[in-house]
Amino acid sequence: MTSERPPSATHARDRLTGAGRGVRAAGRGAGRGAKAAGRGVGRGVSGATRVTGRAGRYTVHQAVRAARAEGAGDSGLSRLIGLHAINAAGDAAIAISLAGTLFFQVPTGEARGQVALFLGLTMLPFAIVAPLIGPFLDRFSHGRRWAIGSTMATRAFLCWVLATAVATESRWLFPAALGCLVASKAYGVTRAAAVPRLLPPSLTLVKANARVSLAGVVGAAVSAPIAVLASTAGSDWSLRYAFVVFVLATVWAIRLPARVDSSVGEGTLVLMPAARDRRPDTPGKRPRTRIPAAVAFALRANCGPRWLSGFLTMFMAFLLRDNPIGDWQPEVLLGLVIGAAGLGNTLGITLGSVLRRIDPAMTVVLALVADAVVVLVAALFYGLVPLIVLGLTAGLAQSLAKLSLDSTIQRDVPERIQASAFARSDTTLQLAWVIGGFVGIAMPLMPRLGLGIACGVLAAWAIYVFLSRPSRIGASPGGA
Repeated sequence: MTSERPPSATHARDRLTGAGRGVRAAGRGAGRGAKAAGRGVGRGVSGATRVTGRAGRYTVHQAVRAARAEGAGDSGLSRLIGLHAINAAGDAAIAISLAGTLFFQVPTGEARGQVALFLGLTMLPFAIVAPLIGPFLDRFSHGRRWAIGSTMATRAFLCWVLATAVATESRWLFPAALGCLVASKAYGVTRAAAVPRLLPPSLTLVKANARVSLAGVVGAAVSAPIAVLASTAGSDWSLRYAFVVFVLATVWAIRLPARVDSSVGEGTLVLMPAARDRRPDTPGKRPRTRIPAAVAFALRANCGPRWLSGFLTMFMAFLLRDNPIGDWQPEVLLGLVIGAAGLGNTLGITLGSVLRRIDPAMTVVLALVADAVVVLVAALFYGLVPLIVLGLTAGLAQSLAKLSLDSTIQRDVPERIQASAFARSDTTLQLAWVIGGFVGIAMPLMPRLGLGIACGVLAAWAIYVFLSRPSRIGASPGGA
């Protein structure tokens, strides 16, 4: 009979030692695998970073080349194009922050009341202050760079105030937001007056304005993701980001070419005739010229698309929040509609910068009629696709109508008063947007009713514009 002896301590120790070696070997293998995987991930991230960096540098390089093309770099227009891109970047950050604060963090009834009060207060400065901006700049024409810089510095200060107001729920929220909007519109007027002064000989005014507008679209598109990322830490952080953007814009504005301040040989355009405007020009004062009939017609037609833009911005924001379509989230729906409008606006700007010739009078009429028709279709067949088509058409019509107005001003307004003409037309269009936004806030949140009323307003305005058209739209005014 055999007997089994228990394993000796040495034998057990050897087995444990072997197992330990196996564990250590497995651990080293796992470590090498993890290191290899880490190196692979690192190489992937590094490669993606390099590709993104190269794409970013290429995009910036191409944007700089486009901004300096056709003599814009020599004339200084490229600097104004860059300034407008920075301005749009800051405005996008403010819009993203306030959209979350005003629309999606308070009850609908309270939000509508707040925004209605906001727009109501906004109309007052437009009705009283905005018409004075152009004459003020005409009188003090040697400080336009400082005037543009002041609009940027004002918004930088107010963005910091807004950030604190949002974080502490202070009552200064709406006064500061109102100041930002007024400063933004004042910048629009001063920028419109500065473009003709920096126009290179090889570039038309319409293409220059289209290029400036396209730079604004690019600036907003680049800035929006950064602002959204900052807003994840709180709405106040996107406003602090806007503060930094506007500080940079202030410095950039002051460094604009000195030609921005020049007004040699320029005059003043008046929108409404007055008794003093019929008198001979007084020696030593800037001559005053009545607005040509074709420009007045194009400006009236432009008020329709601009009114619709303000109406849709406010009406759809609250409508889609309280009455979402299907299972779509309100934020996604609003983003789709606004994105379609932005795409339409970009397409219009691109067409304006590419097409060699367009009929301005025909274009402004078609834009107004197209808006009325598409609004009617959206009211009858309310749904996601009609709303996206509505946003696309509204953006396209607004940009093409504005470019046609710019073309008419360039063709029919004497060169020495084109700056004044752009300043006053911009003020009028901004006021039309504010009125449209106020109507959109006051409208009941019933999709077919609201869109039907908007269609009726646009149809009535189209009839008025058509009946008030001059007998010879294309005729140039007499000498000035």
